[in-house]
Amino acid sequence: MEKLLALEMIRVTEAAAIASARFMGRGDRDGADRVATEAMRETMGELDIAATIVIGEGERDEAPMLYIGEQVGRRENDEGAASPEVDIAVDPLEGTNLVATGQANAITVLAASEKGGLLNAPDTYFEKLCVGPGAAGHVDIRRSPTENLDRIAAALGRSVADITVIILDRPRHAGLIDEVRRTGARIKLISDGDVIAGISCAVSGTGVHAVMGTGGAPEGVLTAAALRCLGGEIQTRFRFRNDEERQRARAMGHDDEDRVYRTEDLASGENLIFAATGVTNGDLLQGVRFFHGGARTHSIVMAYQAAQVRFVDTVHMFDRTLPPSVRL
Repeated sequence: MEKLLALEMIRVTEAAAIASARFMGRGDRDGADRVATEAMRETMGELDIAATIVIGEGERDEAPMLYIGEQVGRRENDEGAASPEVDIAVDPLEGTNLVATGQANAITVLAASEKGGLLNAPDTYFEKLCVGPGAAGHVDIRRSPTENLDRIAAALGRSVADITVIILDRPRHAGLIDEVRRTGARIKLISDGDVIAGISCAVSGTGVHAVMGTGGAPEGVLTAAALRCLGGEIQTRFRFRNDEERQRARAMGHDDEDRVYRTEDLASGENLIFAATGVTNGDLLQGVRFFHGGARTHSIVMAYQAAQVRFVDTVHMFDRTLPPSVRL
């Protein structure tokens, strides 16, 4: 099933990226998100999978499509055989503001696994700590940022001054930013896009060693899927913004606010796939490049069981009559 998912899921993120890239710089974040969602849903409807959205655009009343609990895919193939059951977590467009303003690192992203392999997380916040393979097993979100930076530096054989941490640029992180600065570590502040940030800390050559701070819980599950495939680590704790979110989480079985959710708690599947496609140019993925009669996309797809990470450069020919030199 993993091979099937790896090939098919990249089609989904590519379709969403092409659709939303048309909105780059147009100031219409809602429009970009809408077309990405529509493209994802349409493409998934063509696949021979019996899929359930466990993380999507929101509850059914708030999201007309790709809502939590929605059934997508073909329940039977052309021969009448039952399609495999799959759970899917999606963010049709991570970085709607980035697309609207033409900034870097917007992606379309999803994770898929066998049924029950992804945590059904409510739409609330996680406190997060992400590290790459070299520091995995050496950090503890219950300890201070200062102590964790010391541990990351020791694990990587570096000084703290050589460590780079990504933090979302939000008022709630003022204290965290001050503490990290006092340690001497380097900080990269980002406006949006903590999934791609989490991936970056586990990919050699990006110059990123950790992600700290509070962000969306659904994005935390997507990050966990990628980091499990890459050998990195994420640790999280729920950080509810109000009693309504707390009650919704309890209804989903998350009633211990002090519990630390680790990588395998968030993405436990054995047939685990992560796929993302660049919408705008970024540190890890190039954005969609349009040419006369087609487009070119750059994606990453990971498969846990196969222990494979592929970067996929795809040329989409909308007009097959154009010569190859024009397409490329």
